[in-house]
Amino acid sequence: MNERNEKPDSFKPSSYRTPDGVPTDIVVFTIASREKEGAKKALPIRELQVMLIQRKMWPFEGKWALPGGFTRDTETVHECARRELEEETGVSGVLLEYFNVYSAPGRDPRGWMISHAFFALVREGCLAGRSPSDEAAEVVLFPVEEALEMELAFDHAVILRDALERIRHQMLTTTIAKEFLPEQFTISELYQVIRTVAPAFEERNFLRKVTSTQSRKGILEEVLDSDGRPAVSNRYSQRPAQLYRFTDYAPELSIYG
Repeated sequence: MNERNEKPDSFKPSSYRTPDGVPTDIVVFTIASREKEGAKKALPIRELQVMLIQRKMWPFEGKWALPGGFTRDTETVHECARRELEEETGVSGVLLEYFNVYSAPGRDPRGWMISHAFFALVREGCLAGRSPSDEAAEVVLFPVEEALEMELAFDHAVILRDALERIRHQMLTTTIAKEFLPEQFTISELYQVIRTVAPAFEERNFLRKVTSTQSRKGILEEVLDSDGRPAVSNRYSQRPAQLYRFTDYAPELSIYG
């Protein structure tokens, strides 16, 4: 009997069909923020955006697409995703999370391509240095709702929708909102960040539930001043509002809904 690492005489490579390539596609979201014009004390305007590139070559020349590319035989698909993101957009240091594989027949006119998809939700500043590569004409942040209406290359519209569901679930089941808030914040600020990503979320009595419901206990804590009294802020409102901060507790269940 042959050892496991020895090739049997009956082996024929032609008996095994392999894809023409193993590309990766990367969906990078951010929450853009700008001050509301003419309002002295109001929450900033926040908008969920996604980074797209404009293709410079066939197929889908001129179309907008997700960044990505082919995996080399010397790297893993995770390494490929990080490399392609940096090569095509100039963005690096982003923690990418794998979420799905796309293998529908005909998804790529170049041949049988099975793509592995990654996503990330990052601070706007992480994308400030973005710039196109030789394969991309432009790198642009689009409002997600606008991107969903665009005719994207390949099956990237499907990938974008799937990734959007992932970050909405993540926003409602983890403390990722803290990445888009100052260390000390009001409940109104927290609620706005949540609804920027998950607009369908609407929780009545949000303050009471998020600070006192047993399943959320220990996630937030009140900020106290030097005298031990509740610290407040009127940065975004006429009336002072209690300040909170996240603890280090990592919940296992939904913390908001």
